[in-house]
Amino acid sequence: MTLTTTDSTQSPASVLPYIKGVNLGNWLVLEKWMNPALFDGTTADDEYYLPTQLSSDVYEARIRTHRSEYITERDFATIRSWGLNSVRIPVPYFIFGDRPPFIGCIDELDKAFNWADKYGLTILIDLHTAPMSQNGFDNGGISGVCKWAQLPDEVEFVLTVLERLAQRYGTRESLMGIEIINEPNTTTSWSMMDVTERYPAVDAELATGTGPIAFDWLKDFYVTAYHRLRAHLPEDKAVVFHDGFDIWQWKDFMRDGNEFKNVILDTHQYLMTAEMMGCPQTAEGYDDFVRNTYAPMIEEMSAYFPVIVGEWCLFNSVGCGVDTHGGQSVLNGEEGAAVESLTPQEKRDLYQGVAASQLEAWSKGSGYYYWNYKLLTDTVNTPGWIGWDAWDLGRCVAQDWFPVDHR
Repeated sequence: MTLTTTDSTQSPASVLPYIKGVNLGNWLVLEKWMNPALFDGTTADDEYYLPTQLSSDVYEARIRTHRSEYITERDFATIRSWGLNSVRIPVPYFIFGDRPPFIGCIDELDKAFNWADKYGLTILIDLHTAPMSQNGFDNGGISGVCKWAQLPDEVEFVLTVLERLAQRYGTRESLMGIEIINEPNTTTSWSMMDVTERYPAVDAELATGTGPIAFDWLKDFYVTAYHRLRAHLPEDKAVVFHDGFDIWQWKDFMRDGNEFKNVILDTHQYLMTAEMMGCPQTAEGYDDFVRNTYAPMIEEMSAYFPVIVGEWCLFNSVGCGVDTHGGQSVLNGEEGAAVESLTPQEKRDLYQGVAASQLEAWSKGSGYYYWNYKLLTDTVNTPGWIGWDAWDLGRCVAQDWFPVDHR
């Protein structure tokens, strides 16, 4: 993948080959709701506390078994058969195995690159977690804690992880790029995400000082990370940065095309977030919001950067039959629907509709990565999970909700 600049500003999105991709979430970075069985016998809600409640032998056995079975060569073949061309792989800050008690996973990423080479896929490496978390979410490694940006030594550690990833994979043909850090929780998003209430900290003392990341700090960090990455990353490999949940912050960022090459803006847009912003919980409401809010937003920002929607899906409250209050599940104390509220055809019409409108909106930019490729939650036999199968692209394809023959 090559992105060139023709003047002093970043190149338009049209130069970037259109990405049709899927995330391999919950493989190397765990999310309890996507594989509850992995947390059996513990009260842990996140990856930070899991090894504190299991013996080292049991913890290692669970992790290694999970990693070896969750994603295999066959999955890369399946993804290619759906007409997709890329995967976004979330990786943890301990990927190199230097932050005990956590177990490194660089060998798994090596395998992924070999599989990608074979099946003609590209890989976006996404650094998904940071020590003491960049967002306070369960998927940020430790729930209810967001202090990484306040810890200079840990900020430097993250930069060294990025450098090592660039050194190891920078010349691999299948590398699309490296994403600096996933979903930093900023001053824009902090109150809406309601981190301290939605993700209560296990250790109040450890969470002391938790708070949002300022945009001025984040922009400085991104520039530093760009240069640290680019020292080892050829210009035909992208440096990707997340918008911190405020896409409008970035119009005047990294505009010098002589200094910044091949930079991509990643934004995450979910219907559950649209609901939190007041979008009516109806099929018509979703369609209107996507077409009149998301689509013009992507189109406008694509004049400044190639824009990818690095996370999105078909999940919505109508499909669940209950208001999920921004995607909260039975694990958050929410009570899911006891029975389906839609017939199979009504559900098919709903999801096909939101798939069509979202794919059209993302086409205003440079592509997307669906979240997620799969989950291991049994949404049929486990009470409270009706509608959550929409997070699983394989189940969406199987039920004719997601078109495999789109652009």
